[in-house]
Amino acid sequence: MSEMKKQEVEEEHLDVLTKSGHKTGISKPRKEVHRDGDYHGAVHVWIYAESTQQLLLQQRSHRKDSWADLWDISSAGHISAGDSSLITARREVQEELGLTLPKDAFEFIFVFLQECVINDGKYINNEYSDVYLVTTVDPIPLEAFTLQETEVSAVKYISCEDYKKLLAKEDSDYVPYDVHGQYGQLFAILEKRYKENTVARSHTLQKQLSRYAPISLSAEFTGLTDSDREALVYIVKAAAVMDEIFYLQSWYSNPALRDWLKEHADTSELNKLKWSYYMINKSPWSCLDEDEAFLTTADSAIRLLSKATRTVKEWKGLEYRAAFPVLKPPGANFYPPDMDKREFEIWKGSLEKDKQKEATDFFSVIKRHSEFILDSHLSDNRAGDVNDLYIVPYSQEYKSLLAKAADLLHKAGDITNSPSLKRLLHSKADAFLSNDYYDSDIAWMELDSNLDVTIGPYETYEDKVFGYKATFEAYIGIRDEEATAQLKLFGDSLQLLEQNLPMDSSYKSTDVNAAPIRVIQLIYNSGDVKGPQTLAFNLPNDERIVQERGSSMVMLKNVSEAKFVHILLPIAAACVATEQQEFVDFDSFFTHTICHECCHGIGPHTITLPNGRKSTVRLELQEFHSALEEAKADIVGLWALRFLISQDLLSETLLKSMYVSFLAGCYRSVRFGLEEAHGKGQALQFNWLYEKGAFVLDSEGAVSVDFSKIEDAVESLSREILTIQAKGDKVAAGLLLQKYSTMTEPLQVALKKLEKVQEVVSLPSTGLNLGLSLDLGLLV
Repeated sequence: MSEMKKQEVEEEHLDVLTKSGHKTGISKPRKEVHRDGDYHGAVHVWIYAESTQQLLLQQRSHRKDSWADLWDISSAGHISAGDSSLITARREVQEELGLTLPKDAFEFIFVFLQECVINDGKYINNEYSDVYLVTTVDPIPLEAFTLQETEVSAVKYISCEDYKKLLAKEDSDYVPYDVHGQYGQLFAILEKRYKENTVARSHTLQKQLSRYAPISLSAEFTGLTDSDREALVYIVKAAAVMDEIFYLQSWYSNPALRDWLKEHADTSELNKLKWSYYMINKSPWSCLDEDEAFLTTADSAIRLLSKATRTVKEWKGLEYRAAFPVLKPPGANFYPPDMDKREFEIWKGSLEKDKQKEATDFFSVIKRHSEFILDSHLSDNRAGDVNDLYIVPYSQEYKSLLAKAADLLHKAGDITNSPSLKRLLHSKADAFLSNDYYDSDIAWMELDSNLDVTIGPYETYEDKVFGYKATFEAYIGIRDEEATAQLKLFGDSLQLLEQNLPMDSSYKSTDVNAAPIRVIQLIYNSGDVKGPQTLAFNLPNDERIVQERGSSMVMLKNVSEAKFVHILLPIAAACVATEQQEFVDFDSFFTHTICHECCHGIGPHTITLPNGRKSTVRLELQEFHSALEEAKADIVGLWALRFLISQDLLSETLLKSMYVSFLAGCYRSVRFGLEEAHGKGQALQFNWLYEKGAFVLDSEGAVSVDFSKIEDAVESLSREILTIQAKGDKVAAGLLLQKYSTMTEPLQVALKKLEKVQEVVSLPSTGLNLGLSLDLGLLV
């Protein structure tokens, strides 16, 4: 702990942790923590120079009460009670070394638990340390450092290899770390990162890319008026802004990484592959590999800080890599990266009711006052303050980008002659600036235009902490009037389906609204449309509107057709029993997709908890909501098709084909990985139906449907999920997903067979005869 901090508080207190590393809610003076052997938190910061492959070490002051005069980590310190990890890391580097670094210089790499006793048993160190890596291009000149005399006597650089050898032989001049234990990760990460086999890495990226098959989409524009064609130019430009916002929402250094990769894409074959795969995923984490990183910070942007240190003659300043963690942050860029659930819940509980609602709603991010203070170079007097967190509405967080998009939408709204499209565009533009999306969502539901536009913040899949925060996206298409007219049956049947859902009648709604269904031919998408992408979507997600007005569905027919031909048929050929492959057809596939989206609009949404409190399924199930909701829509959709057949509303000829097509579809979604909501939900369904004998694995590894058992199995899982949602039972939701959302043997056998089956991606499509070339993005 620095002298500066000691002057701010009478005695430094530390949060006491459990043996597993969780906060107990108790804090104690630092001396008592080490006297009693309490578990507590700290940070370790390593500064690594790429060009020389050296680590910066500091010599601990002779005044230190532990490891005095020994060479140690670049910078380290305790996390004071109420403080956070990343803020502590930044402060320690600033105070001990005189380096002022932004948060994107710090890469979280692992947690290290040190349990030891020194000073003749008087100093017990049971410490959980968050370990960060700061990667500079070249060594920082030693004269650039401003050392804190009470903490640091000297600094030096040493090669990773030499330092590892010194630690391995337990050299008495160095603070000991077991390089064969947890701390060996530091050296393993650096060695792998900077001694990579370029050929092997290129091969891996090429293999990842080969899972995506290029296609071209087409749409008929003859139904658009001249004014709509003119408006479309501005709408597409506004949609492109959604991409900019989404990159920022994914991770705070993501835009810098994107620009760097693009700039260097033509410098080598490997860099071209990095850029190509990055553009599919829109982040350094691979969607099809359970968000495993396919890039490292060594691939990232180099940034120059001219005033991060003391000025050194003829030295231009500190160059560092804009960092990102190996593990994808569950909170994306919606929350501070070092915030945990407990901190959020304690803070939320301190707020007034209206602020609690704002903290958990779709359209705000959560930030730290202490981070703002550090970035503003102000003195910090908020250490330990329970109100370190604060709310920033999207309209403020993304102000400049949203203002640009709003201006473009207003221009488009002024041009179009379609009253409903005009209303949508103007109201959405207003929503971008006001942060109130209610009226624009109603306008979207009532849209009746040949030019179909969906734009704004909607899905919450990126927020894996709570599932609260919405990402920006856009889908622009041409209405397929003939297909839309054919699908009216499903929207008109929602109340009938709700009344007959397999759950207790007390949970059923009596006022479900018919869901309007629009079928479009997609021409452009952007924002949160990375990797494997959607066939359809059901919006809005605002529970108020769903309860009052229902929801509306958009089907992307040309995307569905491409997926069926390029994905589902090859999957069926590889994994479905030969005698049942004839039942896999596009009508069944497309019809179930429709039912899936319809079923998002039925079942529990606004619920009454056992204690009488009103809430929503999303708020109660938190991080389990997305996966369970996707599973519900799928399995209840299958139940709904069977019910509609029993009511003579659909043909009996659909019966077998819908089950077998669903089976093939299970494999398609599970291939996306079990970190993603759809993949988790699909694994849950497959494993449940397999356990009930509805899916049968043969000796060749192919799976067939047992038509005598499938109906009961579908109904039982529908009942299970619907009841969990109706009760808002988060524990039951977690247990259900834990048991069934796993890569079981039948799924592993199938995925092995599918290694050569490609996914679907579009190439840049033709222009639209509007003087504008549209890149369709990745349409899987």
